[in-house]
This record gives sequence, structure tokens and C-alpha cells, in this order.
Amino acid sequence: MNEAVIPETRPVHLDAEVDFSARSGPSRTNGTVKGASQQKISSLRQKPQRVSSSAREQDEAVHESGKTVFGFWVYVMTDCVLFASLFATYAVLHNNTYGGPGASELFSMPFVLAETLILLTSSYTAGLAMLAAHRGNKQSVLTWFFVTFLLGAAFLGLELHEFSSLVAEGHSWRASGFLSAFFTLVGTHGLHITSGLIWMTVLMTQVVKKGLTGTVVKRLSLLSMFWHFLDIVWIFIFTIVYLLGAQS
Repeated sequence: MNEAVIPETRPVHLDAEVDFSARSGPSRTNGTVKGASQQKISSLRQKPQRVSSSAREQDEAVHESGKTVFGFWVYVMTDCVLFASLFATYAVLHNNTYGGPGASELFSMPFVLAETLILLTSSYTAGLAMLAAHRGNKQSVLTWFFVTFLLGAAFLGLELHEFSSLVAEGHSWRASGFLSAFFTLVGTHGLHITSGLIWMTVLMTQVVKKGLTGTVVKRLSLLSMFWHFLDIVWIFIFTIVYLLGAQS
């Protein structure tokens, strides 16, 4: 019988290829992993710096805002001292008429009452403007502050009319100690009204150009408080100078 001949097969040497792929694969993978890890580390290092810089900017903004508010209240306190000294001076000199007419003969109460109502109404409209500012309503803010400006300008015009009428009648600040104290006290308040109107014009311009940003709203808040402060001062003037003067 013939025996079956089994062909001789040569072994395929795949070890070299397997070893090569085994060597080359991990090296490339390791390089990729190392690159990715380095990027993650660098990004982790950069993120705290960005967070710290933004936090530092916020802290500086809060600090500057606190300084501004503190400076405003210091100014208001100095104004309180100023008006207190002027009221004290008027209280001492209100009877020194040097033989001329006194407050009851010079002042027209209906005229002064109209001034008071106009100024108090302007304080109300300033409050409406701030409510609109906190709601983010730009158009309402501009409208109400414009009305406030008109009322403040009307009050200032009436005050100047009163002064000019007194001077035209020969009752100027040089006529007596009483009139000197009166013109100084009421005139100082009028100067503050003028500065408030200028400040109001500047801030309305900023609202038009910049919108209701946080900084602009804070400035509007300070302006509103300043305007309310002037109204409170005028209530004291109305009571001490005009009401009590009319009864003397």
C-alpha cells in the first residue's frame, strides 16, 4: 500500500511581527497619553489663575463701589454741618432787620407754598425713576428724570424770581443782618439744586450712551438720595424761615 505523503509545512514566524506591533503600539499610545495629560495639567493650572483674576477684579469693583458710597455719605454729613451752621446763623440774625421789614412783610406764603409743592413733586418723580431703573426700564428712567429736571428747574426759576424781586424792591442781602442770613441760607440751597440739575443731566447722558449698567444705576441711586436730601433741607427752610417768619 502506498503511504500518504504529508507535505512539509514551514512554520510562519509571526513573533517578529507581533513583537514589533507590541513594541510600536504602546510607544505611540504612551506619547499620546503623555501629551493629553500635559494639556490637562496646563489647563488645570490656567483655570485657577483665570478664576483668581476674575475674583480679584470683582473684589476690586466692590471695594471701589464701597469707597464711592462712603465718600458720598461723608459729603452728605459735611453738607449737614454746613446747613446746620447756616440755620444757626439765621436763628441768631432773623430779628436784626435794621429798622426794615421782617419776614412776615417780605414773604408771600402762596408763592413759597407753590415752590414747596414743585420740589416735593420732583422728589416723587425721582423715586419713580429709580423704581424704573431697578426694573431695567431705560425709557421710563429717562422720562421720569426729565420730569424731575423740569420740576427742579421750575423751582430754581421761582427762587431766582423771589431773589430778584427782593433786590428790585431794595431788600438785598446788604440791607440787614436778617436779609444777609436769608440770602445765604436759601441761596446755598439753590446752588445745591443747580449742581443737582447738572449732575442729573450728566447721568441722563450716560443712560442714553451706556444703558442701565450696574455702575450707572449706582450713580443714579446716589443722585436720587442727594435730591431727597435737598428736599429735606427745603422742608426745614420752609418751616423755620417762612412759616415761623410769617407768624413773627
